[in-house]
Amino acid sequence: MDRFVVRPSGPLSGEVTVQGAKNSALKLMAACLLAEGATTLDHVPAITDVALMAEMLTALGAEVRREGGSVVVASPAECVPVAPYDLVQQMRASIVVLGPLLARQGRARISLPGGDDFGTRPIDFHLRAFTELGAEFTTEHGYVEGRCDRLVGRRIVLEYPSHTTTDNVLMAAVLAKGTTVIENAAREPEIEDLAALLTAMGARIEGAGTSRIEVEGVDELRPARHETLPDRVVAATYLAAVGLGGGEVHVRGARPEHMDMLLVKLAATGMELEATATGLWARAEGRPGPVDVVTLPYPGVATDYKPLLVTLLSVAGGVSIVSENLFAGRFRYVDELVRMGADIRTEGHHAVVRGVPRLSGSEVRAPDIRAGAALVLAGLAASGETVVLGAEHVDRGYEDLAGNLRRLGADVTRAGSGG
Repeated sequence: MDRFVVRPSGPLSGEVTVQGAKNSALKLMAACLLAEGATTLDHVPAITDVALMAEMLTALGAEVRREGGSVVVASPAECVPVAPYDLVQQMRASIVVLGPLLARQGRARISLPGGDDFGTRPIDFHLRAFTELGAEFTTEHGYVEGRCDRLVGRRIVLEYPSHTTTDNVLMAAVLAKGTTVIENAAREPEIEDLAALLTAMGARIEGAGTSRIEVEGVDELRPARHETLPDRVVAATYLAAVGLGGGEVHVRGARPEHMDMLLVKLAATGMELEATATGLWARAEGRPGPVDVVTLPYPGVATDYKPLLVTLLSVAGGVSIVSENLFAGRFRYVDELVRMGADIRTEGHHAVVRGVPRLSGSEVRAPDIRAGAALVLAGLAASGETVVLGAEHVDRGYEDLAGNLRRLGADVTRAGSGG
């Protein structure tokens, strides 16, 4: 099985560059379906999920090729409006092809999405919003099929500020007739990134990055070129690595303005953080201090940060309480940290983390992307050898995590088919 092997090493030092954002790149690739012709996306990470989305777009009739750090998506005059079951089951983000297909083709057939195993994330929000825009859906045999003549803009109030739903509705609205207003929209930087691409393609969008987005539909879009913003969760991973391994690191490409609440929490543990002209400088020495954490929609602490923070707090000099308000079941990695000697007790949506002086190297298993990365980082604060099985999960969101940590002085290797 693919695995990471982590051994004790000295403090980290040096510089690491943040890759393009996974949670932006996948939506940007889907948006390419909205315009016939070749759209170029720069700073796209070479990760498994991007490869899966490329397979998805190819199955829908597009041509996708990688040119260095860029991806070129050539969308056909008419897409194949059927998202294959095997691809959708591997990646929940596949649902974002629904909006572009409905907007451009007037029909779409997609299986219920799979992906990381940390609780149910139903697509009801998406279907309800598209129904309000004029689509009609039928569901049978594990597939959802939607049809419409042309989507018609209207005011949509999201029940919850879902990031993916906001992306999906935004992509559909740009080709809808009339004006669409999305209330209670998600505010993540990745939504601003998607809106920037769509605007370059000819869309008319106001308010992206706020809770109210207004879209004036146009008849057609054109290909464009766009650079993907840096991945704030990957940046957070390297910051957590400094907190766990100690040392001094410059995280090039990190955007502090996208991580305000995370930086507040890291500073509360005793880390020194300073914005630079090109990123973020971080320094840590000794055990971190305890801090309470609650996950909330952006600009709150993102749920993707939580495994990193729980791991950091597992070696803090005190007791921390971490509450998960977004997804049920996202404490499943805690048992793996406990195998490494962490003192963590979970109750429903809460975890009580009693810091221990040091973790103990063990064989553990990665349940998903971010938890897998967190377990690799746990090895930086452990005595003996740590083996993290299921490295393929981490590959879905990280471009050469082991190599980047090694360049900072950590003793981390990746073994298996991907290493």
